[in-house]
Amino acid sequence: MVLTSVEKMVALQKKTSGIRNICILAHVDHGKTTLADCLISSNGIISSRLAGKLRYLDSREDEQIRGITMKSSAISLHFVKGDQEYLINLIDSPGHVDFSSEVSTAVRLCDGCIIVVDAVEGVCPQTQAVLRQAWLENIRPVLVINKIDRLIVELKLTPQEAYLHLKNILEQINAVTGTLFTSKVLEERAEKETESESVSDTAPGDQIYDWSAGLEDTDDSHLYFSPDHGNVVFASAIDGWGFGIEHFAKLYSQKIGIKPAVLLKTLWGDYYLNTKAKKIMKGDQSKGKKPLFVQLVLDNIWSLYEAVMKRDKEKIEKIVTSLGLKIGARESRHADPKVHLNAICSQWLPISDAVLSMVCNKLPSPLDITAERVEKLMCVGARTFDSLPPETQELKSAFMKCSSEGTAPVIVFVSKMFAVDAKALPHNKPRPLTQEEIAHRRELAKRRHAEKLAANRGKEVSEKPPGENSSEVTTNSGDTKGEEQQLTGQVENATSKAVKQEADNKESFIAFARVFSGVVQRGQKIFVLGPKYDPAESLQKLSSQCSATDDLPSVPHMTCCTLENLYLLMGRELEDLEEVPAGNVLGIGGLQDFVLKSATLSTSPACPPFTPLNFEATPIVRVAVEPKHPSDMPQLVRGMKLLNQADPCVEVLIQETGEHVLVTAGEVHLQRCLDDLKERFAKVQISVSAPIIPFRETITRPPKVDMVNEEIGKQQKVAVIHQTKEDQNKIPEGIQVDSDGLVTISTPNKQATLSVRAMPLPEEVTRLLEENSDLIRTMEQLNTSLNEDKKIHEINQKTLDRIKEFKQKLEQNLTGRKWRNAVDQIWSFGPRKCGPNILLYNFEGYKRSVWQCLGNAEKEVSRYRDFDNSIVSGFQLATLSGPMCEEPLMGVCFSVEKWEMNKIGEMLSTSSQDSVECDATEHKDTTLASSCTDEACSANEHKDSSQSVTKSPEKISKPKGEVLLADCYGPFSGQLIATMKEACRYALQAKPQRLMAAMYTCEIMATAEVLGRVYAVLSKREGRVLQEEMKEGTDVFIIKAVLPVAESFGFADEIRKRTSGLASPQLVFSHWEIISSDPFWVPTTEEEYLHFGEKADSENQARKYMNAVRKRKGLYVEEKIVEHAEKQRTLSRNK
Repeated sequence: MVLTSVEKMVALQKKTSGIRNICILAHVDHGKTTLADCLISSNGIISSRLAGKLRYLDSREDEQIRGITMKSSAISLHFVKGDQEYLINLIDSPGHVDFSSEVSTAVRLCDGCIIVVDAVEGVCPQTQAVLRQAWLENIRPVLVINKIDRLIVELKLTPQEAYLHLKNILEQINAVTGTLFTSKVLEERAEKETESESVSDTAPGDQIYDWSAGLEDTDDSHLYFSPDHGNVVFASAIDGWGFGIEHFAKLYSQKIGIKPAVLLKTLWGDYYLNTKAKKIMKGDQSKGKKPLFVQLVLDNIWSLYEAVMKRDKEKIEKIVTSLGLKIGARESRHADPKVHLNAICSQWLPISDAVLSMVCNKLPSPLDITAERVEKLMCVGARTFDSLPPETQELKSAFMKCSSEGTAPVIVFVSKMFAVDAKALPHNKPRPLTQEEIAHRRELAKRRHAEKLAANRGKEVSEKPPGENSSEVTTNSGDTKGEEQQLTGQVENATSKAVKQEADNKESFIAFARVFSGVVQRGQKIFVLGPKYDPAESLQKLSSQCSATDDLPSVPHMTCCTLENLYLLMGRELEDLEEVPAGNVLGIGGLQDFVLKSATLSTSPACPPFTPLNFEATPIVRVAVEPKHPSDMPQLVRGMKLLNQADPCVEVLIQETGEHVLVTAGEVHLQRCLDDLKERFAKVQISVSAPIIPFRETITRPPKVDMVNEEIGKQQKVAVIHQTKEDQNKIPEGIQVDSDGLVTISTPNKQATLSVRAMPLPEEVTRLLEENSDLIRTMEQLNTSLNEDKKIHEINQKTLDRIKEFKQKLEQNLTGRKWRNAVDQIWSFGPRKCGPNILLYNFEGYKRSVWQCLGNAEKEVSRYRDFDNSIVSGFQLATLSGPMCEEPLMGVCFSVEKWEMNKIGEMLSTSSQDSVECDATEHKDTTLASSCTDEACSANEHKDSSQSVTKSPEKISKPKGEVLLADCYGPFSGQLIATMKEACRYALQAKPQRLMAAMYTCEIMATAEVLGRVYAVLSKREGRVLQEEMKEGTDVFIIKAVLPVAESFGFADEIRKRTSGLASPQLVFSHWEIISSDPFWVPTTEEEYLHFGEKADSENQARKYMNAVRKRKGLYVEEKIVEHAEKQRTLSRNK
């Protein structure tokens, strides 16, 4: 097919009903980019012979080398079907789990997606993940079952077996869709129930529970994939063929004389053809007949493959003539039968026609966007659509119309920024020369030639004895030179400018975006709305009619910018556009200073920012980066800023230690980020640290048995030497620790005493707190605004219901005597006020709850009221870095059992209650003190615990701002923070401490012969196999295991090496798990001595991890540098 011109594409962009925005989603190596190649070759952009080998959309060098896609890239295709013309904006996305963030950015811009599944491997973990992402974004999927040639050539299945195998794959995919659908219906039902409960209070007798759960009433038939619905294509992209069953239904309806509609219904399923009666009958298996699909479709494909593979020339010719195809002599004589096969199949069943016609028939155009999706996009966080301002709600109609009129507001969503080389931009490309320019250059060339000849003559003359004529010649040549310089000067000037520009701006950033409403024009001014922008606030300052060109007051999270360039994305190429109407995907140049990763652009200030993208993978792999030459530091910092902008998932931080840290989603992702940093963004040599592995610290219940499984307390203690020494060192004087772990500690000035106990939280509670961290953050914001008496927006009912549900779940999980009333006494969560640790208050005379946003908050004044923030800040600091290796805590509950304040402390609090200003200063103090006084106070505590300092009453009668008794120990609130932090630390150390390691779930597909090697690698790296199952109909095993992140580096490479590339793992971060061994353990009983020896030098995993982290952070590590201080023996004899 001929190439489509840019003008044709621009014309097609204006016809919204003919646009399809689609992305290709699948597990890694299931054939997405090969399928994309086949679709691109149908437009004449690449040769059909190269489709599948070229991988056109993998434009990066490392993508070509590794053979996997790493960036989602877009291309626009033209497709004609009957008299209808379509513009298909196709986005190819990565399948590797490390790059699942790229899938999220692609899915947001599309209305439909093609799910590709390998016919041999079936549904894999990433297939489920992409189906879920498509479901969350409300986009409609269609299915391509790819690599069917592997069933014929590799697995050598018969057509009947292949049919059963394909049926099985379809069932698996529909099961995934079914679970997503069920969960949605049940959620909606629960919402309806809560609404109806609030409306009607019926008599208890009437409430009969309806078990149907609303699933029977809801129609979900359109969701599932079935060939007779026309949303499944069977294909082999590498051989260039693919078909939907409607193709065969049309073909056979003429031959057999059965209506195509009947054939469509019966070609897939338990139907067979009764040849005598020429009727289609049901129940093929019971009668031992071939199903229609096998008889009419698969048998033909199998016989074609067989003929070509066996080089049966007669049969091939017969097939080719009966199908009416023309095959070139080059293909039929080719040494590789696959080439011949490709030539026949791609003419008989062209894959591009099958896939693109399915896309045009089954996937929606931008006009068919559902109201549900629009509302989901417009509601950020906890707000409902109804709570948005009326001007914002009016925009919904603009979304739904997707109109390209001049009056429609422009709404664009930028899902990511990507870097392109400045040379690739259309205006920097070498353009073809015009006739005048060619003539001008020819003239210049002639002159140069003439000048050279003249110069040569001059040389010949100068070799003769010097005379007058020689000087004449040289002056003459000088004149021509001068003219030539004048002419070429302009050209050189222009080129030098361009070179300068290129040198300044090597990497250009282009925004990957979609127009949801209105027409975007080049040079247009538009608002850029950040993710925290609130239209309700800005509409009070601005009118909804104002535009970005006006002179406007500054509004938080909103800036104005000009759209410098608009581009049509054509894979590796970019084409300039003047304007883009609604419903299209485009590239926008000139936004790099305004947009970091994603943003919403609009001409109306009433437009809300879109819901943030939901990423499946969490960044977990950290490395510290520094330049080889310290003078390159500025380039590295600039390069990291650019990298942060260019990658949706990477995080760039500067830690407190001053290290520059990259946080990435996995090893392959990390490698790609480092390559980009070295070669594209920073262009300097960098040295990279070993991966920084995150740990968490926690406590457990005291164990019942010791390390040799003897019951504790029964055997005779031999050496309590190590243990007692450590216990004495741990706790300094002035701190009392009870036998059950209650720690009592006083502030340095002895004005307040705290008693704190640490308890391990049940696992379910920790998990609950982790899952609901966003909800806890929302609660915190609501509580703060309630405390500051700010008028807050009407709290969304849905959020309140979620908070109530969260509270109920906590109450269900925290049962038993020691957790009585615990949920109501929760004072704060930590670290950062939303972490998986809890602070409880368990003393009299104080009431403050995190649940006050539920409406039961009453302002009460107590003597503790002014300093409670200090206690909370101390708790936040303690949970942020634990005593073992300064890592955050997890799953710990601190209970403040006692808080006593002396008379002066109370006078302090009463005097500070009188003043409002003082309250504010106290708030400042807390924040300042939290950062600076914790170390100072802990140092003071050891020195001055014995000296009690008496306070003179004059100090109290100071101006109100200084009421906080700044004695030699610093402000009182700061002392409380430090004391609380110390108390929490000692309370932790009074209990058995443990480290928690981050764990990956690891899915490995391996054949039976390499299973043993896979297990060997797993056990060497502390992995634990959870299950293994055999995939039906193949010899492939699926192994599910968990593996510590700390041990995962180089794991994938090692498995590939050991199994000769037959097994490749997929690692996804899963959960935190306690390492069972005690990092401080030493042998104390006789049995342990016998078993472990005196030094206990068998490897203690927890201690190894703990010491590694302490070393990295520069903390004290207790280790012997010299084990055996004897004379060193050298190998060479002393002479």
